[in-house]
Amino acid sequence: MAGPLEGIRVVELGVWVAGPAAGGILADWGADVVKIEPPTGDPARSFGRMMGIEESSPPFEMDNRGKRSVVLDVTTDDGRAAAFALIEDADVFLTNVRPAALRRIGLAFEDVAHRNSRLVYGLITGYGESGPDADRAAYDVAAFWARAGLAHLLTRPGDTPPFQRGGMGDHTAGMTLAGAVCAALVARNRTGAGQLVTTSLYRQGAYTVSFDLTTFLLTGHTIAIGQRETMGNPCMNNYAAGDGRRFWIVGLQAGRHWPPLCRAVGRPEWLTDERYASAQDRAAHAPELIAALDEIFATRSLDEWADAFAAEPELFWSPINTLEDVVADDQFHAAGGIVYVPDAHDPGASVPMVATPADFHGTPIEIRCTAPQLGEHTEEVLARLSRS
Repeated sequence: MAGPLEGIRVVELGVWVAGPAAGGILADWGADVVKIEPPTGDPARSFGRMMGIEESSPPFEMDNRGKRSVVLDVTTDDGRAAAFALIEDADVFLTNVRPAALRRIGLAFEDVAHRNSRLVYGLITGYGESGPDADRAAYDVAAFWARAGLAHLLTRPGDTPPFQRGGMGDHTAGMTLAGAVCAALVARNRTGAGQLVTTSLYRQGAYTVSFDLTTFLLTGHTIAIGQRETMGNPCMNNYAAGDGRRFWIVGLQAGRHWPPLCRAVGRPEWLTDERYASAQDRAAHAPELIAALDEIFATRSLDEWADAFAAEPELFWSPINTLEDVVADDQFHAAGGIVYVPDAHDPGASVPMVATPADFHGTPIEIRCTAPQLGEHTEEVLARLSRS
């Protein structure tokens, strides 16, 4: 085993994405994660069928690689007893089961903390631990995307809201909980005591749009939802090249980024044009500037524009990539975006997957294996419990 969490024992009672994502990150980082599943399995095992893929469930594989699967019916006395035994021997317990259900089955924080005073108990909820909606069912599309404001803020005036991609809020909440668990483990080294650490999909969504929310809280003003054709800063906008491929110019600093853009598009005269002398002047003439840039960018392919942009180091930009573009991007691979996970059921084979977004250069991680089959490690784990 390798990674900064080598030797840390984690028990996960997670379903769908958010809880398993947190456990998957900790497993990547070297923790020994035992995943408790009901006899029917984590429902996320059905993701593949939902997508028309019969032979595998890629989202489940992503969030559950490197774990051990134990089947326990925690609604029964025997199942609960086994779960308690696992938790008593663990450093961390992770769950995203609703608090009311955890209380019903006797696995809420107050039920287990006295059994293991050093336990870090990580909980992800939909809307928080208190309040009228504390036990309301939630997926991230509801609590993170819709209710926290993301869908609204990403909707152009007059359009219908865009659809979230799968697991966006779940994965960020899982990363937040993984970080909180690690902080609690650091605190435990100092105090000797474990604790409850929590996050929610709703809070995660609000933090994601905190640029907007904090502006509203401090000033009472909202930041306008921009339309591409009228963006106040033409240097901070997306455009289409002549081959139809789109890209984003990221010129946030007016004085720094306007001159290289003018030179790159062959319009140095704009630098002395009084209409465009200041950021305020350019904002006042934004529609005509954007229209002019649209015409200019339509004259060359994106590859040709990439060469022109490369001559201006202070011109920040990015292609708007498809998934195929990302996978073909040398920089994505050089930055460690893909890991090759040993196939637990086909010795010598490996499976490409997206890496979790952190590297440890002093304690490098090593992904152990693909996701376990349902109950694959039940006998092994319960046998160890009976010996201890």
